[in-house]
Amino acid sequence: MKEVILTPEGYEKLKKEIEVLQTERRREVAERIRIAREFGDIAENAEYDDAKNEQAMLEHKINQLEDRLLTARVITKKEISKDTVSVGARVTIRDIAARKSFEYRIVGSAEANPAENKLSNESPVGKAIMGKKKGDVVEVAAPRGAIKFKILEIKAA
Repeated sequence: MKEVILTPEGYEKLKKEIEVLQTERRREVAERIRIAREFGDIAENAEYDDAKNEQAMLEHKINQLEDRLLTARVITKKEISKDTVSVGARVTIRDIAARKSFEYRIVGSAEANPAENKLSNESPVGKAIMGKKKGDVVEVAAPRGAIKFKILEIKAA
């Protein structure tokens, strides 16, 4: 299995998600199964089948997240470079053509969330800026053509 890179916050969030699934969600699904059994013959009971399918999907999700946790490598503050872009760093980049600046936190793919400005190190922009220094210009292939970004600032997050 591929190593998962997580920030300390991402690791804690993953642990919390597993805990919620193992406790609250398992109880909810078990209750659905219990109620569906009361409807009578389980051989022809759509509610029961649906609840059992939900239980199987929940257990699969828990197993996936536990595997991710087992293969996780948590990035420490010492590993975050202020000189080059690395996982865990906060990076300000500027789209040269559009003249717009963006600040992103570089995270592993398991934590990526564009709505929170968390950019995966495996995304096209993330790959292009990894290892680069302040002032470097990178070019990223995009559907509408290549986009050039200049790295304005690198901070340890």
